[in-house]
Amino acid sequence: MSAGRRGAPGADAGPGGDAGPVLLRGTFTAGPGPGGAACALALTPRELQVRGPGGPDAALRLADCVGCAAAPAAAAAAAFSLVCYPVRGGRWGSPPARHRRESTFRVAVAPDAEGNLRIARAWSDKIRELAAPAVPRPDGVSYGLLPRPCRALVLLNPLSGPGLALKDFQAVVQPMLAEADIAPTVFVTERPQHAHEKVRDEDLAQWDALVVMSGDGLLHEVVNGLMERRDWEAAVKKPLCILPGGSGNALAASINHYAGNARAAKQELLTNCAFILCKGLHTQMDLVSLSTASGKRLFSFLSFGWGFISDVDIASEKYRKLGNARFTVGTIQHLARLRVYQGRLSYLPADAAPGAERAEPPAPVPNGHAGSILPPAETEAPGARGEGALPEDSLLVPLQQPVPAHWTVVPEEEFVFVYAIYQSHLGSDLLMAPAARLHDGRIHLFFLKAGVTRVMLLKLFLAMEKGTHLDLRCPHLRYVPVRAFRLEPRASAGVMTVDGEALACEPVQGQVHGRLCRVVCGS
Repeated sequence: MSAGRRGAPGADAGPGGDAGPVLLRGTFTAGPGPGGAACALALTPRELQVRGPGGPDAALRLADCVGCAAAPAAAAAAAFSLVCYPVRGGRWGSPPARHRRESTFRVAVAPDAEGNLRIARAWSDKIRELAAPAVPRPDGVSYGLLPRPCRALVLLNPLSGPGLALKDFQAVVQPMLAEADIAPTVFVTERPQHAHEKVRDEDLAQWDALVVMSGDGLLHEVVNGLMERRDWEAAVKKPLCILPGGSGNALAASINHYAGNARAAKQELLTNCAFILCKGLHTQMDLVSLSTASGKRLFSFLSFGWGFISDVDIASEKYRKLGNARFTVGTIQHLARLRVYQGRLSYLPADAAPGAERAEPPAPVPNGHAGSILPPAETEAPGARGEGALPEDSLLVPLQQPVPAHWTVVPEEEFVFVYAIYQSHLGSDLLMAPAARLHDGRIHLFFLKAGVTRVMLLKLFLAMEKGTHLDLRCPHLRYVPVRAFRLEPRASAGVMTVDGEALACEPVQGQVHGRLCRVVCGS
């Protein structure tokens, strides 16, 4: 075949066998300059097959490719380069990780520079087209792809975690984004709530995606800033992306898990999440609406906690320079002075039959606005939605009223912790809810009753690294998927957390709102 010839439909498959029909064939030389070894290339829907003179065949998986570009070369030639991040096994027992591989091919088969550049562009355009992820079409779930070129607002907290977010972004993420034709504008936060204010007031039409390079707390700011906008329904359709730059990095670890990747931390997790951003697939994500006795309404993407786990999270903040190891230090310290927390826990099971609900449910909690004080229940008719009004908490009744009769009230009122999580990971190395998904419409509620020993508690956290803590069948630990819950602590002492951020200890209730926002995800 002549160089650059397009394969006919149904043409023979290449060396990969199951890689599909050959779409393009050509013979070029390796590297951008003259004198490289001749290579026979065959492009199929799934890979670029490379056959060198006397050497073994190589196959570059297009699923690993983040970008491809063509450019003129010396001596009236042209070249195209593709950048891939294949997964390779680690050395000395380390887990597999993605590593950069750039492959450049020189095109000098046409009689002039214009013809060679045209051939190089045809190959690079086709490679980019085939490298884009297939968009799933499941019933009831929406997927999409970020455009190319893509404009991204990157909100970065330079002080999060060990304080390396800006350095890591410049060294690891920024080069990958350039290869994927994503143009970032970096906004470095200078104070608490800075990101919240930015996305609340920003003209979002100039961005295709909002990227958070920090811990989970900064994304919490962003989500609630979006929900405070009058146009929140349009604003939350802007895809969000999390790049791990904090200590726990729970959502980043969850996204990595949903993508089918092996457990990763630190630079490996950052590379995986940056790769997911470069591929550009996004989908819907549930949010949980939380209402407090003092009248606040918050939106949460990750978790709500009370008791041991929340105390460790907040108390270990002073060790954040240790990164994820801060939680290990905090856990050991709090095991030595294990506390019991008194309160009443109620919930609506996820599998509760619709017929079990009241024929005439009580008036739901009013809509309010994110971060604001809720008005009295009688000031708004049930189901009313004014301009900019938030989604109605139709499963909840005001906190001063008893929970509906079809809810479950936990008979015990002494706990070591209560933790409601909506993603798979509690931290980058803690797989708390293996069954959780981005849009499963569930809150995964865990509560550990008083009486558990310190040894068993330690065993639970060690098993959580592999997501096998429920296999221990600890009689004090309960797990139940729910759609809504209420927690009424007996005292105001102690700490609650929402997405890892501290919240005053008071009665609180929440319900899940399915598929309310969008997030960049793995294929």
